[in-house]
Amino acid sequence: MKVFQINSTCGYGSTGRIAVQIQKEVENNGGEGIIAFGRNNAPDGVNSYRIGSDLDVKLHGALSRITDRQGFYSSGATKKLIEKIKDYNPDIIHLHNIHGYYLNVKMLFDFLAEYGKPIVWTLHDCWAFTGHCAHFVSADCEKWKNGCYSCPLKKEYPASLVMDNSKKNYNDKKNLFTRPKNITLVTPSKWLGDFVKDSFLGKYPEKVINNGIDIGVFKPTQSDFKKKYEIEDKKIILGVTNVWTDKKGLHDFYKLSEMIDNDYKVVLVGLTDAQLTELPKGIIGIKRTSSIKELAEIYTAADVFVNATYEDNYPTTNLEAISCGTPVITYNTGGSPESVTEGNGFCVPQGDINALCEAIKKADGCKNFDAQAFDASSKYKEYVELYMELIGD
Repeated sequence: MKVFQINSTCGYGSTGRIAVQIQKEVENNGGEGIIAFGRNNAPDGVNSYRIGSDLDVKLHGALSRITDRQGFYSSGATKKLIEKIKDYNPDIIHLHNIHGYYLNVKMLFDFLAEYGKPIVWTLHDCWAFTGHCAHFVSADCEKWKNGCYSCPLKKEYPASLVMDNSKKNYNDKKNLFTRPKNITLVTPSKWLGDFVKDSFLGKYPEKVINNGIDIGVFKPTQSDFKKKYEIEDKKIILGVTNVWTDKKGLHDFYKLSEMIDNDYKVVLVGLTDAQLTELPKGIIGIKRTSSIKELAEIYTAADVFVNATYEDNYPTTNLEAISCGTPVITYNTGGSPESVTEGNGFCVPQGDINALCEAIKKADGCKNFDAQAFDASSKYKEYVELYMELIGD
C-alpha cells in the first residue's frame, strides 16, 4: 500500500505532526508513503517532497492579500506536484490542509477528478466549505450553508486587505471539491463533522477519527523549568499555541493573570518576538519551540493547562497536556471539550474569566490522566484500516 499525503507542513505544528504519525503507522503495517508539503522543512528520516519554494509561498500570500483568491495561485508548483503524484503512483491520496499559500486547488482537483484514485481528506478546520475563512463561529456567520458573500472575516486568515472574492471562492470550491467521485472525509471532532454534513461537502461519506499524539514523548517529564524561571513557589497556569491571537485567548490570559491568586504564575508558549515585548508584567513568555521534548517538560511542570480558544476543532494541545499528567481547563468551544472529562479537567463558558479562575482552583482534584486514550498508534491505525477498505485489501 502506497499513501501520498499532502499538507501545508510536514512534522511542524499539529497537522504536520499528524501527517508524520500517519506515515509511520502506514510503514508499521507494511506500507510506504510520502508527505508533500508547502512550508518550512521536513524532519530527517521522513520521506517527503517540498511543494514549491519560500518565494512561491510569499508571492501566493501577497497576491491573496490583494485579490482574496488564496488557493488559486502556485500553478507551477502544483504542476510539478501532479507529476510527482503520477510518478509515485499511490494507492491512496490523503489531503490535509490544502490552504496555506502553496497550492492551486483548481489544478489539483481537476487532476484528482480524472485520476480516479481513492481520496481521503481530513478537514482540520472549515476552510474547505467556506468562501474565505477557516473558522466562522466567532462571527456567528452561516453564509457558508448556502453561499458566501460580503465576508465579515475578510481581513482574517487567509487575510485579504483589498478585495472580497468570497462569493466566487465559494462557488469555485463547491464546483471543484465536489467533482471527484471517490472522496471520503475525515473530521477529528464530532463538532466539525456536524458542520460538514450541512455543507456542500455533505454528499461525501464522513467519519470521525480523533487526533492522536506520541504518548512515548508526551508523558510526565521532569525538568528544572520552575527553577530556571525562579517560580518554584508558584503554581503554573500554562497556555500553548502555534500562533497567539485574541481568538486563541491571548487577552483572556492577560485578564486571568490580573484576577488569579498570587499563588499562580501564567506561562505562555508560542509567542513572537513582538508579543514578548508587549507582554504584561507577571506573565512569563516563551517563544515557539519545535522540540516536543521541551514541550513535554513544560506541560509536566505546569499545574494546569488552560485552552482559552474561541474557535478550534480537536486541539492536540489538550491531549498533550493530559498525557503529561496536567489537567485541562477549556472553554466550551468547538471540539475542544470532546477530549476533556471530569477526571482530567473542566469545561467553562466561553469568555468567562471568573469561571476559569474557579475551575483552575479545582484542578488539583483531577487524577484520571489516561494517555492510552490519545495514543497516536491506535488512533492512526484507523486511517490504515480506512485505506485498506477503500482499496479493497
